[in-house]
Amino acid sequence: MSDLQSDFEAAVASSKSLSERPDNATLLKIYGLYKQATQGDVTEKKPGFGDMVGRAKWDAWNAVKGTSNDDAKQQYIELIQSLS
Repeated sequence: MSDLQSDFEAAVASSKSLSERPDNATLLKIYGLYKQATQGDVTEKKPGFGDMVGRAKWDAWNAVKGTSNDDAKQQYIELIQSLS
């Protein structure tokens, strides 16, 4: 378990120094997996129509609802590695 956590923390660190900024869809996927890995399923209400960024983030997080923390961490690590 600790290996997965340390790999996840390393991926989080390297996500901040990617050579190229990912497209918005990829950024939202990164966000959703990170939130799922660190907080679990989304429990907040979906933001209103006036908050388009908030809605997009909520949708990205909700798309991975039901994924275990460990699976979300592994998917996050693999996604960041594919971008590096």
